[in-house]
Amino acid sequence: MTHDREVLTWDLFGTASRELAQTIHDSGYRPDLIISIARGGLIPAGAISYALGMKNVHVLNVEFYTGVDERLPMPVMLPPVPQPVDLSGATVLIIDDVADTGGTLDLVRKFCEGHVKETRSAVIYEKSRSVVKCEYVWKRTAQWIDFPWSSQPEIS
Repeated sequence: MTHDREVLTWDLFGTASRELAQTIHDSGYRPDLIISIARGGLIPAGAISYALGMKNVHVLNVEFYTGVDERLPMPVMLPPVPQPVDLSGATVLIIDDVADTGGTLDLVRKFCEGHVKETRSAVIYEKSRSVVKCEYVWKRTAQWIDFPWSSQPEIS
């Protein structure tokens, strides 16, 4: 950790995603599909889907964060948005990188309500202030997290 930040390296991410997948497997939960929350949840969902041998992965693109601890007033789902009928009766595992405020996960859970049999959530990190308490969490922290896929500046 540096200063007031949690630093996740690529190597540690490999460990975290594998351990999180093992926890999901050991719980006996066998989801029909994974919903990855883009962009932060794309890489964790890919790693976990491989570890669990799941190929049915959907992506929901949700915008909330605009910078370090800066966010929009509310999370916004961006197109294309899947049709809820595609999720009908399914058991769903929602994956994101972090449950910070929980607003993004809450939006996706509400999107699924009434269409799916069950949702559970998995994150690498969860903060105590999150309005959504995830069923599967690798680590809890109060710090800002530097993820290896988003800690470098964009290429220009």
